[in-house]
Amino acid sequence: MALSTINFEIQAGVATLTLNRPDKLNSFNTQMHAEVRTALKTLARPGSARVLLLTGAGRAFCAGQDLSDRAVAPGARAVDLGKSIEKNYRPLILALRKLPMPVIAAVNGVAAGAGANIALACDMVIAARSAGFVQAFSKLGLVPDCGGTWMLPRLIGNARALGLTLLGEKLSAAQAQDWGLIWRCVDDEQLMPIASGLARQFAAGPTRGYARTKQAIYASWGQSLSEQLNLERDFQRELGGSADYREGVAAFLEKRTPNFTGR
Repeated sequence: MALSTINFEIQAGVATLTLNRPDKLNSFNTQMHAEVRTALKTLARPGSARVLLLTGAGRAFCAGQDLSDRAVAPGARAVDLGKSIEKNYRPLILALRKLPMPVIAAVNGVAAGAGANIALACDMVIAARSAGFVQAFSKLGLVPDCGGTWMLPRLIGNARALGLTLLGEKLSAAQAQDWGLIWRCVDDEQLMPIASGLARQFAAGPTRGYARTKQAIYASWGQSLSEQLNLERDFQRELGGSADYREGVAAFLEKRTPNFTGR
């Protein structure tokens, strides 16, 4: 596909999507939304890839919305932010969550506003030590979007969620790890080697099992224990008939590395 705001490639089962507007700190405009949507639709097709690695070019992961794309002239009607969210950000967050594969965010610099919550919508977040997360919405008189008001309390509790969102202060990657907001904080020079290695590990793993695992974890937030036990039963019944399960058992008994195919 012809791309101007992102880089997107698939190699050996690893899809890498790089937000590529470094001069704008990889903030989203209408064109970037369209290109990311196209890339994610590609990944929704069976067999296209087995893991997605999301990162940013230059010194930022993503600074959220490009406000110059929403400039309002004096005296003009206000921009309908709800329409923009409904058209662009809502489907983006849901698409990341629903991809039938692990999704890794490699946060290479600041992740602010929508950029922070897009990272948190990924299944696993690895951040460079110099990176930071900023819920910048309060500085603009807005409410956190892209699922921020849903994810933050669940990840770090109400007190910390309210502190981050009301104050809009930067949270370091190291503190984000300590709070359990992200999976891991690493030295800057190790970010992409570690994230890429993890992506290759997932690409060689049992893709259907990964997909059902993330689905079960996310479903658990809105279900009773009894309902969750039923879901686990149903998923185990399905996966127990998979080629990867048979291969996993055979490899265990034969004391060898399994050769998973994602089926």
